[in-house]
Amino acid sequence: MSTLVHDGTAILGRHLRRIRHAPAITVMTQTMPIVFLLFFGYVFGSALAMPGADYRAFLVPGMLVATAANGVMTGMFQAAQDTHRGVTDRLRTMPVSRAAVPLGQALADLVTSTAGMVPLLLVGLAMGWRIEGTALEALAAVGLLLLFRFACTWVGILLGLASRSEEAAGQLGSATFMLPLLSNAYLPADGLPGWLRTVAEWNPISAVTTAVRVLFGNASVPADAAWPVAHPVAGALLWSLALIALCAPAAVRRHARA
Repeated sequence: MSTLVHDGTAILGRHLRRIRHAPAITVMTQTMPIVFLLFFGYVFGSALAMPGADYRAFLVPGMLVATAANGVMTGMFQAAQDTHRGVTDRLRTMPVSRAAVPLGQALADLVTSTAGMVPLLLVGLAMGWRIEGTALEALAAVGLLLLFRFACTWVGILLGLASRSEEAAGQLGSATFMLPLLSNAYLPADGLPGWLRTVAEWNPISAVTTAVRVLFGNASVPADAAWPVAHPVAGALLWSLALIALCAPAAVRRHARA
């Protein structure tokens, strides 16, 4: 365990230094969610009428979860980059804990996403979104967001290690942009056709989004929803823990494979 902690801390520091030396990528990944929030909030928000709720109050939690889901894309790209540029092979030849390498990457992503959540929340507040729940519920919502980001990063690391090239990882990572569109992050799912609503409500993003909205006090649980959305906090926890339990050990085994 001490070796894992020591090596994981070293890999964490490596990824944070890499972020520092690539400020353009960091700025882009941090500002794009804000750009999308402004675009959806003022372009779509002016055209949508949601009875009993303001669209921007509905949108901000969804955008927070969609940003957390981007951990798939960032985790995939960084893991593929290290794999296909020889960094992973070099680390395999060193006396480094095999679990520490992907763990350090996942923790570095968690640190940067935590920092990136602050300006997104501030912009949401400037747009009129408010936290209507208690302080404890708000902290629970932030905790769920970070747990889901951590889970999505492990999914991305596994896919990046399994990718055949950086270009393939980049193309597949860009396709993950569709995942929030097939959820209730941007629009309510109850207006979708039956089969599409089922797909959207079993999307992990929908459960996490509903849980965050409920904990922030911005919306209630939708009626006649699928189980993960009808029990959003439990559904969000189960989805996140299941993704970590499945993908983290698989990513470690993949990294350790020569």
